[in-house]
Amino acid sequence: MPELKRLHAGHAPAVLAFELANRTYFAASISDRGDDFFDQFTDRYNASLAEQEAGICAFYVLVAEDGLVLGRFNLYDLEDGTARLGYRVAEQVAGRGVATATVRELCRMATAMHGLRTLRAATSHDNAASQRVLTKAGFVPVGPADLGGKPGTWYQRDLEVQP
Repeated sequence: MPELKRLHAGHAPAVLAFELANRTYFAASISDRGDDFFDQFTDRYNASLAEQEAGICAFYVLVAEDGLVLGRFNLYDLEDGTARLGYRVAEQVAGRGVATATVRELCRMATAMHGLRTLRAATSHDNAASQRVLTKAGFVPVGPADLGGKPGTWYQRDLEVQP
């Protein structure tokens, strides 16, 4: 059974492998991270760990029993009881409810571990799978979003209300 774990330095090789293995799959529905992301992976990864240590963000990975990363689930800009949610799951587990179940789990953890009351997430209009994940996890549309030039929608969830 995959487990949602707080990101740490030891996850770096598996996270890089996850990003590389799924790069083309991700680029079909969200903006590609670009070659710089991979060229500067170690520096960016360490910067993310520093942001997490400072309490600005909280990063999680969904890890299979064999250590393979199946997804990334991130809370950005933790402030005043709110945060932004971002996530991506491996192509091999897409469409199986993994993202929805993990987003629900992260919503519980966001309250218990980070004291958050509200999460927001944005998805493009052409990313129907992400829209379904957010809706099934109790998020509701709250307004338009601009995702790097792509039109989208902001979703929000009050964490005190459990779906």
